[in-house]
Amino acid sequence: MQAEIITIGDEILIGQILDSNSKWIAEELNKIGVSVYQITSIQDNKEHILKALREAKSKSDIVILTGGLGPTKDDITKLTLTEYFDDHLELNLEIVEHIKKMFAKINYPFSDLNRDQALVPSKCTPLKNNWGTAPGMWFHYNNQVTISLPGVPNEMKGLMLNSVLPKLTETFHLPYILHKTILTYGMGESMVAERIEDWENNLPNFIKLAYLPGYGKLRLRLSAKGDYKELLEKRINKEVENLMKIIPDIIIGFDDSETIEVAIGALLSDKKQTLAIAESCTGGNISKMITLIPGSSKYFVGSVVAYQAFIKTLELNVSKELIEENTVVSGQVAEAMARGIQKKYNTSYAIATTGNAGPTTDLTDKTVGTVFIAIATPTRIFSKEYFFGKPREKVIERASIKALELLRKEILKN
Repeated sequence: MQAEIITIGDEILIGQILDSNSKWIAEELNKIGVSVYQITSIQDNKEHILKALREAKSKSDIVILTGGLGPTKDDITKLTLTEYFDDHLELNLEIVEHIKKMFAKINYPFSDLNRDQALVPSKCTPLKNNWGTAPGMWFHYNNQVTISLPGVPNEMKGLMLNSVLPKLTETFHLPYILHKTILTYGMGESMVAERIEDWENNLPNFIKLAYLPGYGKLRLRLSAKGDYKELLEKRINKEVENLMKIIPDIIIGFDDSETIEVAIGALLSDKKQTLAIAESCTGGNISKMITLIPGSSKYFVGSVVAYQAFIKTLELNVSKELIEENTVVSGQVAEAMARGIQKKYNTSYAIATTGNAGPTTDLTDKTVGTVFIAIATPTRIFSKEYFFGKPREKVIERASIKALELLRKEILKN
């Protein structure tokens, strides 16, 4: 069963708003076994809407439109659908009364424009909108369902959850679609693909693998589709077990909630150990990642963003001579920062970062993208040099992830 989502609105195409509706609808459809074939964003233009509907007709069993259902003249979706289905508009008295009651509650006048919203194509099943005035519309024609919903997110979601999704499950025999996401860190997509090639080649045909790379991390998403949920769950779990035997060294957790920050927090909590962070080029980003985790106060003591050299000396006890001899972007300074923050807050572990995030090198001899990361453990301090390229945001994100990856490995060793 395939669906197409069509979002209507010039505000999306000019970048004024993000199309969050399509993402949400796709996720909800997937939960009931409907695969999204295509997502299209188009103008508030009759010919454009008609063209999109005709194209979707040959590709999808379900077409969901959002947008263009308001009371003003630029909201043309309803009129276009009436033409598309060779239909005419009829006044729905139930919708009229619904709008009147809504307006009476807020002491708002009822106008002809509002009455016009109760005009719906005769061939559609109106979907009552308890969150607004524009009703949803359900057309079932030639074994294809076309659904039109308001573009206002809370109205669209209310109609989807209360009317559309239940009605789809009643109308169609839908398969189960299950997903399992494995989070890995510290190895690129191509290297991971080489290590798991035999495993991937032996996956059953009803399980598909997707590689979802990010800065310093890679998600492996398994998707299974079929009529028997228990069988799908059993087989997908078996494949995950097999995968864990092949790449146990880089697997952090499962699903998007089990990030490396969560894994580190769990390790530190279990061992009753603590962490402090000294950041220069990452500007507090690592501390932000750590503190976004609920309960991080159990193990995270604090941090210092020592951006300028004199702060490194003042707050972290990094000597001026060490900075002058090696520059601030060096392994020696990174290690001194880690040692300084570890002693300052008396923690089990410490992270320190210093580097050139760009666009300038700040009078150092290191190129933009060079970062030194130091880790202080209960028994040793060490640093590593990395080159993360450009732009600035990429350097900061990759350096932050790499620092956490190094820390995790050290915690596991001790």
